[in-house]
Amino acid sequence: MSIIGSETRTIAKRRFDALGLSLSFGRHVESCDDFMSSSIDERIEDLHDAFEDPNVKAILTVIGGYNANQLLPFIDWDLIRANPKIFCGYSDITALSCSIWAKTGLVTYSGPHYSTFGMLKHTDQTLSWFTQALMATQSQTVEPALTWTDDEWYLDQQSRKIEDSDGYWVVNEGAGEGTLVGGNLCTLNLLHGTEYMPSLDGAVVFIEDDLESKPYTFDRDLTSLTQQTGFDGVRGLLIGRFQRSVEMSTSKLAAIVSRNPNLAGIPVLANVDFGHTDPLLTLPVGGSVSMSAGLGSSLIMIE
Repeated sequence: MSIIGSETRTIAKRRFDALGLSLSFGRHVESCDDFMSSSIDERIEDLHDAFEDPNVKAILTVIGGYNANQLLPFIDWDLIRANPKIFCGYSDITALSCSIWAKTGLVTYSGPHYSTFGMLKHTDQTLSWFTQALMATQSQTVEPALTWTDDEWYLDQQSRKIEDSDGYWVVNEGAGEGTLVGGNLCTLNLLHGTEYMPSLDGAVVFIEDDLESKPYTFDRDLTSLTQQTGFDGVRGLLIGRFQRSVEMSTSKLAAIVSRNPNLAGIPVLANVDFGHTDPLLTLPVGGSVSMSAGLGSSLIMIE
């Protein structure tokens, strides 16, 4: 079974039907080249068609990848600005969600792909956070999930490895509030020095990385982010849960943060439920958030 094979699609359709949502797909959604993607022109066509179509109320990316930043010079920002709608995805999609916020002021969402909805088991928390973020009007208090998974669920939908969560990791104590900005760290760093990089001044930044990261590469990429113009105005840092193969520990992460002078005095809360493990939070890029990191209690509140 592939991530977006027939079983995944059947399960995903059932989940969307249960939410009262109907699905349509871009004309080039089946296209795939040597780089596990499709051409720039094809992806731009599908993106523009989705924003322009009045029948489309929300856009979910099918899956992540490596090269969404190729699209940025070709996007019609005026078209998006004139047709605001929900846009949601994660990982490589960070390049799109952050640039849309930076160029148009449209709040986007770091959250599940279409393919995520094809997971047969252990999706209740992800779905709850998704509907709270996109279909509710009240503020959302985010508590740590009780369990989590880091398995290739699409290879065997029946046999899943469920692990108990150890909650949030308090790395730097403190509290902060601001505009939520971020996503996948190595993808966000691709925007440095471009017109597509969102402002960090007054932001609560959220970052995560996948199994291709190691503590030393995460350290390097985090250092690069903290050296960006405006980072001295950052009011808090949220770090998503690391996959097991990254071999990150609380002590390693504490060392990475403590030796970075640009993080001194900034509250840092880690092991939050977003990234490349499940369950997966839906977070508004450009939305308002408050956070507190304390040894007694920690809190994330999304407005």
